[in-house]
Amino acid sequence: MTARKPRAGSARPPRAPLAVSGTQSIRRAIFLLRAIATRGPTGTRLLDLAKDSGLPGPTVHRILKCLMAENVVMQDPGTRGYLLGHLIFELGLAAAPQSNLRQIGEPVLRRIAEKTGDTVFLIARSGLDTVCLDRKEGTFPIKALTLDVGTRRPLGVGAGGIALLLSLPDDEIAQVLAANASRLKDYGDLSVSVLTNMIRRSKERGYALNDRQATPGVISMGLPIMNPYGPSYAAISIGAISSRMSGERQKEIAAVLRTEVRQLEKLLGEAAHQ
Repeated sequence: MTARKPRAGSARPPRAPLAVSGTQSIRRAIFLLRAIATRGPTGTRLLDLAKDSGLPGPTVHRILKCLMAENVVMQDPGTRGYLLGHLIFELGLAAAPQSNLRQIGEPVLRRIAEKTGDTVFLIARSGLDTVCLDRKEGTFPIKALTLDVGTRRPLGVGAGGIALLLSLPDDEIAQVLAANASRLKDYGDLSVSVLTNMIRRSKERGYALNDRQATPGVISMGLPIMNPYGPSYAAISIGAISSRMSGERQKEIAAVLRTEVRQLEKLLGEAAHQ
């Protein structure tokens, strides 16, 4: 039995930054790639990409045509929807070993799932979004499968998203929430004020706590993976049905998360210096 997750691809990406001197075309192309990734495996229509970006349809089409020529984007011949192309996968394979967060973090996620019996997620920041890089399931028969690998959501949604905001200064948190404000209504009763209170409470507890998730009956917790060179770029979260998330068990899970996240930070540091 599993707890149901929100419909994939329902989140709208933030509007594209359009007025950056000298880099406008690059930023527009990157925005479109993120927007395509957000919509998921069903593909994205040209009309939706134009609406999300605020760009004229012919401009979007011209950028997509160039990206398709480079195999960064492809088009489903049946639906005419745009999808990420093969070059994205090839570039991922060529990434530096220390950048392979999923591979390095895999044994850590597995241990957390074994120790707690619940579902564990590896979440990474991508601009104003988060993306689920990996998921491990514990032995408890009722699974909180709230995210699939590859799912993108607005930064701040879910325990992993909250955890990624905890290390940011208050003014930057406010900027992120303001930028994603119009997208939050796709996730239950979330709003800027609700998330602000959740972040404040999480800072007091020392871990991200999300008990107002879009998935009814699920509570999740998370911790950021600290980055010595800047803001946290990834987090680990764990989700379970509400009856398994009493106050006492939250403390137990937080202790497990702290131990394993510190171990992952050590492994990432060692990989960076190889």
